[in-house]
Amino acid sequence: MSRSAGAHTADPCPRCFVEAVRHGSPSTLAGRDVVRYGCDHCAHTWTRPVEDDLEVHDVVRVDLPEATLYGTACQVEPDRVQVRGTGGAWLLWVERWRVIVY
Repeated sequence: MSRSAGAHTADPCPRCFVEAVRHGSPSTLAGRDVVRYGCDHCAHTWTRPVEDDLEVHDVVRVDLPEATLYGTACQVEPDRVQVRGTGGAWLLWVERWRVIVY
């Protein structure tokens, strides 16, 4: 279960379950685009696939270096997604690998 940690969402490591803010990085694994994560506590690394079934109106989480944002996908392109904040509070384009369907 993720929890809030300031402006970010802290996720647990799948091995040791220590929750921390995890900044992923884009990578490729077996020809598939993935986001790679690492645990500072136990040094475990893992990946998640980049969302390939993302659609307009999906509720999403966006992991940015400065904050974790939640919103709705407004436009979806192969390499980026336009996300709108709740009530239209903000609108921004982000790299697709930063988006997680929530």
